[in-house]
This record gives sequence, C-alpha cells and structure tokens, in this order.
Amino acid sequence: MASADVRAELLCSICLQTYTDPVMLKCGHNFCGVCIDRVLDTQDESGVYTCPGCREEFQERPALMRCLALRNIMENLLVTQHKETETGIFCTYCVDSPVPAVKSCLMCEAFLCEKHLRVHSKSSEHVLYDPSTSLENRKCSVHKKILEYYCTEDSACICVSCSLVGEHKGHQVEMLDEASKKKKGKLRNIFQKLTRKRKETKKRVQNLEERRRKAQEKASGEAERVTALFTDIRRQLDDLEKRVLSEISRQEKEESLSFSSLIQKLEKKKDELPGRMRHIEELYNMTDPLTVLQEPDTGDLCDPEEEGGDEDINRYLHDVGDLDVAVISDKLHTLCDIITDIRRGIYMEGPADILLDVNTAGNNIIISDDLKTATWTQNNQNRPERAERFQDYQVMSSRGFTSGRHYWDVESSGSVMCRVGMCYPSIDRRGGQSYIGYNNKSWSLWRYYNQYAVRHDGKEIRLPDKISGDRVRICLDYEVGQLSFYELCVPIRHLHTFTAAFTEPLHAALYVLGGSIKISMVGGETCQK
Repeated sequence: MASADVRAELLCSICLQTYTDPVMLKCGHNFCGVCIDRVLDTQDESGVYTCPGCREEFQERPALMRCLALRNIMENLLVTQHKETETGIFCTYCVDSPVPAVKSCLMCEAFLCEKHLRVHSKSSEHVLYDPSTSLENRKCSVHKKILEYYCTEDSACICVSCSLVGEHKGHQVEMLDEASKKKKGKLRNIFQKLTRKRKETKKRVQNLEERRRKAQEKASGEAERVTALFTDIRRQLDDLEKRVLSEISRQEKEESLSFSSLIQKLEKKKDELPGRMRHIEELYNMTDPLTVLQEPDTGDLCDPEEEGGDEDINRYLHDVGDLDVAVISDKLHTLCDIITDIRRGIYMEGPADILLDVNTAGNNIIISDDLKTATWTQNNQNRPERAERFQDYQVMSSRGFTSGRHYWDVESSGSVMCRVGMCYPSIDRRGGQSYIGYNNKSWSLWRYYNQYAVRHDGKEIRLPDKISGDRVRICLDYEVGQLSFYELCVPIRHLHTFTAAFTEPLHAALYVLGGSIKISMVGGETCQK
C-alpha cells in the first residue's frame, strides 16, 4: 500500500487533489488534464504560457501529453483505497485516529497498519493474514487454538490439542504449509489437465468453425450452381415453348390458307349451281321432244374436272383438319434432354462417382433420379429414339475410363437375370450382339437365378462356387489391362479376372430383367470422360 509521502506526490499542485486524467508539460510537471486546461485558457489572452509549477514559459500553447504510467498508478491507488475503505478494519494500536489495517496476526489477535507491521515480530509463531480474514475462522472451534495441522484421514484442519487428545488423536497429520503444498500440487495437475482440455476444446471449436465455414461456402456454391442451372433450364423451357408455339402457329396459318382456298372454290361452285338447275328445270318442262333431245346430254352439264375437284376437296377434308402432332411431339422430346441435363446438373459426377446415362437406357429400364439405380419395368418408357440407346434391358454409365485404377460396387435386388460389367462405347445397341459379354467389346459377370458365370466375346466360363450375396465389386486397372470381379462377403472373395489390352474408354454397363441394380463408386484415380 502507498505510504503518506507517496500519496503527497500524487496530488495535483493546482487543485491539491489526487490526479484525475494526469497530463504532462514539456518541462516534466504533471497536472490534472482539466486543471491545466483552465490555467492555459486564462493565459490565452496574454499569449504568454507558463508552467504553474516551475514558471517556464512557452512561445505557443503547450501540447498536453497524457501520462499513462501515472494514470495507472492512480487507478491502482483508487482501487486500494476502495478496498481499504470496504474492509472497515482498522489498526488495533492506532488509538488516536482510525488507520486501515493491512494485516492481522493470529498470535497477537491484532490488526496491523503499515506502520505497526514494520515493527511487528517476524518469528514463525506470528502468522500474518489479510485483515478481512476472520480470526475465529483461523482457530479451532473446540479448543480455541490456532489451526496448525491438517488431518489427512479426515481431511480437516486441526489444532495441536485435536491431534493429541481430541478426536483426531493417532491420525496421520501434516503441517498446514506441507498439506497446502501437496494440495496445490494436485490443483496444479488438475489445472494443467484443464488447460490441455481447454486447448483441445478450443482446437475442436476451431475445427468445427472451419467445417461450418466450408459447409457454408459449399452451400453457397451449390446454391449458386443450382440457381444458374435452373436459370438455364427456364431459358431452355422458354425457348422450347416459343418453338412449339411457333410451330403450332405456322401450321394453323397453313391450314387456314388451305381452308380459305377451298371455301372460295366451293362458294364459286355454289353460285353457279342455281343457273344450271334452272336450265335443267326448263328442259324438263319442255313439251317439244325434238328440242329436249337436241340439247347436250345432261351429263355434260356437270364439269368432269370439277367433279374430280370435288373428290380432291372431299379427300382433303378427310385427310386435313388436325395439326401435325408428330412434328410438335418431336420438338417436345427436347424436354427429355432438358430433364437429363437437370439430373446431370444436380447430381454432378465427382472424381470418385459414376452415373448412368439415361440416353443409353432401354425403354424397359427406369433410371432413378440420382442416376445410380436401374429398375426393370413392363411399361415401355417411350423415350426418343437415339443411336446410342440400347434396344433391350441395358444401360451404361455416362463416364468412361481411359487410365488408372477404379473400383465400384453393384447390388442387385429381386432380379431374375442380371449382368454387370464394362463395355466400349462402340458396342452394338441392337440385336443379340448388343448384350454385354456377347461380343469382343464387353466383359460381364451374369447371374440367372442361382447360377453365375463370366462372359466375353460370347465365351462363357461357369463359376463353380456358389455366391451367397447380391453385392459384387468390380475392379478396373486400365494400364495393366485387368478387369476383376469380387464377391462382397467376409472376407471378400475373388471370382474372376479378365486380361486384355484395352483400346477404347471403358464404361460400366448393366443388364437387368426383373428387380433392380444399384451402382456406386468406392474409389479410383485419373478418371476422365
């Protein structure tokens, strides 16, 4: 605590109070910021500025520099003064005026100020503590003696009488300082553990925050990608709508012109018919046979060419009158391409993913929205005819592999017959030669009920061992020229390996009759289309 001499040095020479926001002039004297400002304000009129302490003159109004060190001292002094006032404990020996106590002695049972503390006994019997500590708490409640020992068996602080004749007699005891050191050692270990745990927790929080940031960035990127995707889709749909409506309008105009031409011809014929009818009626009413017979034959009254024209009109009326729906449907088939683009845009293939190509799927195959499952159906899907579309129950992946090692799993469910394997993009899409394994451009593992075999170029090898599960792994090592099949059981079991010098990109291929097959990539490197 600061002494009286030190306190005197912390008084402003202007207001004679402890410094408030102390500042310093160039001469080195300190003042309260408010006090020196007032003095300098009064000196503004004369234009002569002097230090109130040493009377040093300044040509211009001196700049005030904040004295941070002195300010910190003042703040600490104020806190100490506040604590001293709060305790309300005063020195036992200062009888003339109350002086705040800074320590208390258990041996003397007295409170000491700074002055009396300097002359107090320094022997070990005189134990000093903060004055706020109650002396009663430092004494045994039974024997009223100072607590000097610690009973390790009962975990209690005791006095000398407790250890000799009291309830703690015969117990293992330690001096308070020794017991305190041991407990502090335990607390230090606990503190170190908590410190490590805090660091680990902080690191985990940082990792989670980093993952959250990445998740937010990924979500933001996905949102932008999906927004751009659907913006493009809307544009394509708008363009398609305009094209279809334009085609309908064009056909409507053509039909309208055709009908207008026919109507004009028929109106002209309608206007001519009354005159011919009157002439025939006049001939019919004549009584002179010679006149009637000398008239041209009544059949000549009808223009043969016009009769033929009537037939053309009648045929046109039967054949025309509807829009060319085939042309419109062909344009609407563009929707299939747009939907495929949507799927590819949403389920974008990553470096370790593989998706099925809807444009190659036979019309009795349903492809799931995530483009990973092929399901057989009796209902024809009526997809647009394409050169790359398989005629039968097959589909192949949109991605091909030209290098590296790749692994993917296929799982069949409820299928009567299924084939899984790989093929070149140049494989036939029609006829018996289009089945995977039935040509020199594909390799397959096929199952028919409980019978399994591998096939390439029409050559079949029956597998002697029974396969119990429905999950198979396909492994491709393009450079080495190996395509292997494994049963996914415990442990995994090798079924067969084809060896070949691959010359084209290899695509995964599936054949399913009844049930479904799901394909999923599990690993790979150096993928490319």
